[in-house]
Amino acid sequence: MCSNYLVRLNSTPSILLDAPAPWQIGFQDVASPGFEGIVSLHDSIMFYLILILVTKSGIVYKYLNHGTLIELIWTISPALVLIAIAFPSFKLLYTLDEVIDPALTVKVTGHQCYMVPESDLEEGQLRLLDVDNRLMVPVNTHIRFIVTSTDVLHDFAVPSLGIKIDATPGRLNQTSALIERTGVFYGQCSELCGV
Repeated sequence: MCSNYLVRLNSTPSILLDAPAPWQIGFQDVASPGFEGIVSLHDSIMFYLILILVTKSGIVYKYLNHGTLIELIWTISPALVLIAIAFPSFKLLYTLDEVIDPALTVKVTGHQCYMVPESDLEEGQLRLLDVDNRLMVPVNTHIRFIVTSTDVLHDFAVPSLGIKIDATPGRLNQTSALIERTGVFYGQCSELCGV
């Protein structure tokens, strides 16, 4: 099993539970500006793809069997779509990679083989998402996460914050987050350990 991580923010007893729900489809609630950009880009791309699928399905290829012109269009159109998607994606990628003067730095270290006996779990308890020592961080503060591993490859992820970064032995990777609301944000290792 991979190591578990948790970020808990200073909050009142009426906190939002940002844990994944069973059979959840889609993203968790947005808690940082970077993740808001990711969700916005995803929603925009999906809107236009569904719009094209609904309006053009069955019309184009229904009456055409062969043709160099249509094959040329089918080849160039996806390339143009990928170029149109690339520009906002690169802008978002460089914005997310920017580390603004952090007020707080948190070092995250991944370890292999932290086991949870399944017989100790109760109904509704979050398996592999809880930790012994929770980290409390302030809201509306730039936080830098420095991520590493002691043994094998891991992947530190906090889905509500839009964070997913490799934890590599002997290397320090960094990412930043600005948490805009209070809550309990669950982190996890999002990779098969060592693969």
